[in-house]
Amino acid sequence: MEPSTLACVVLPVTAVLYGQLGLLRRHRERWYRVMAERCAEVLRDPYRAAAGRWWPQDDTQAAAARLLLDGLVSVNHRGNLSLTADGADPARAAGHPLPDALLAALRRRTAPAALGNIRLRDAGFNTAREEFHAAGRARVQHGVPALASDPAGRPARIARLSAALVMLFTAVALAGLAAPRGAVESAAVAVTVIGLVAQIAWFSLDERLCTAHAGRDPWEERLAGLDVHPALAELALLDPEAMVRLRVSRLRTRRGRNRGRPRRRLAPAEAEAAAEV
Repeated sequence: MEPSTLACVVLPVTAVLYGQLGLLRRHRERWYRVMAERCAEVLRDPYRAAAGRWWPQDDTQAAAARLLLDGLVSVNHRGNLSLTADGADPARAAGHPLPDALLAALRRRTAPAALGNIRLRDAGFNTAREEFHAAGRARVQHGVPALASDPAGRPARIARLSAALVMLFTAVALAGLAAPRGAVESAAVAVTVIGLVAQIAWFSLDERLCTAHAGRDPWEERLAGLDVHPALAELALLDPEAMVRLRVSRLRTRRGRNRGRPRRRLAPAEAEAAAEV
């Protein structure tokens, strides 16, 4: 292949590779910006923001704290949550899906129950909690193309494979060239070498860009900058003893003697036998 022909092939291909790199980078930055805005919108709800925290400050603990502050439940020294007169009133609600789900779980019990037991064993509460958080995750992901967020996605793989093939072709073609004759061929060889170096630099730059992008998670970055749930902070300030009892309640997962579940109704024959005894 003539040096001038090789240079005419290498230079446009190098320009296309850098153009593709810029386009992918633009798509990734746009994806990150859109995701960061959506995460900020969803995480305005402090219960969704608390979902990823460890249990002393998570969403379940915050929901229980909200019920305590609103006077809908009380907690004793053993960590048992009990409905107050207001909490037992079906017309009263906490005003948020998660505390309302916890309040409904307590209303289904026939006796006080520990928060840890409800979190572990109450299917109704756990289902309501999962549906609430799933709705938030769906709002974040809705309509956002996944390939723009994936540094190892198909467009990126095709670009890297193309770059590798072009570099191999250019290196083999340069090795097979005869000694340049004249200023034009010398310039063509120099331009081809510069193009090959630029392609190698593109490969390294793209790898660094993908590595840097892969480490960015707008959801986690937003969570890291948020404070503790307002209900937990308020309860710790107004009633530290209730805060301690609430932590004890979360640690208790075993059922008590009455199990806090609806008692089994006895059949008429069993009820008569029990009465005779």
